[in-house]
Amino acid sequence: MKSTTRTQSSALLRLFALLSMLCFQHAHADYTQHAQAREFITGMSTRHGFDPEKIRATLAQARFEPRVLALIQPPATPAARSWQRYRAQFLDRTRIDGGRDFQIRHAAALRRAEQEYGVPAEIIVAIIGIETLYGRNTGSYGTLSALATLAFDYPPRAELFRRELEELFLLAREQGRDPTSYTGSYAGALGYPQFLPSSLRRHAVDFDGNGTIDLEHSAVDAIGSVARYLHDYGWKSAGLIATRARLAPDADPAPLIAVGIEPRLMPARLREAGISMVNGDFPGEPVTLVDLETPDAATEYWFGYHNFYIITRYNKSSFYAMAVFELAQVLGAEASRPRQ
Repeated sequence: MKSTTRTQSSALLRLFALLSMLCFQHAHADYTQHAQAREFITGMSTRHGFDPEKIRATLAQARFEPRVLALIQPPATPAARSWQRYRAQFLDRTRIDGGRDFQIRHAAALRRAEQEYGVPAEIIVAIIGIETLYGRNTGSYGTLSALATLAFDYPPRAELFRRELEELFLLAREQGRDPTSYTGSYAGALGYPQFLPSSLRRHAVDFDGNGTIDLEHSAVDAIGSVARYLHDYGWKSAGLIATRARLAPDADPAPLIAVGIEPRLMPARLREAGISMVNGDFPGEPVTLVDLETPDAATEYWFGYHNFYIITRYNKSSFYAMAVFELAQVLGAEASRPRQ
């Protein structure tokens, strides 16, 4: 334990030293002088007809954010994957009670979202609960500065974040807002559902009908937008999400897990490998085999269906999708229970 602590402390010191150096280098940085930023300005003008001087003036207001770089970095010594530790963050009374209250307050909007997009209310609520605790924790980072920092000072994913910075300018133009007015997560995600600017432009809807899409303040817009996002990615109304799997003592799940998160495994192959349903028989559609590992505990195995895969289009993690599924199950049960 002491050795691990020393290793972690050493990694933190190295990171602190790096960030201190970057802070010194960028204390008075002007992103308009960055070579890639100059290319960005030109591209916004040629591709989208922006006035380059206005883009330059806006980028001049972006600030290097060392904390953003610290948060986006993968840990120097990754902790072992633990499903039970991950699950405990989201399957707690705060999210369950908050989800029940959210369902009651927005019952009409949730019913309408179910009808229009085919996504169960409890799935919508679970995603919003996991993402931002029903709008309580949407982030306080200036989106322009966060995205500029990642677009121009984080080479591993710079291309992705330059696209999102471009989308931010397009979003601001469409909404008639100053690009500097947005706040959200350190990675540029916005509002109740934590949509990146590109997702907001493609999937968000004015669900409360007031003429404006506002994911930062309108829970109703967030409800419709999450439902539409899943619908756009192919959510199947009344489709299965996940069921528990049983492995024979001599079964080797590794080759089947390696097939990937997209459902491709058919019942015959699973039976041949000694893997069956805990309850009932296979429904006949392809599945993915999901392993939920916890150190010093038995691994949980589940079958993920098409809709499980769709949840991973929101966040590409089987832990995330299973947390959404389990929280949604609890919220569905809570919604049917009489309020005390």
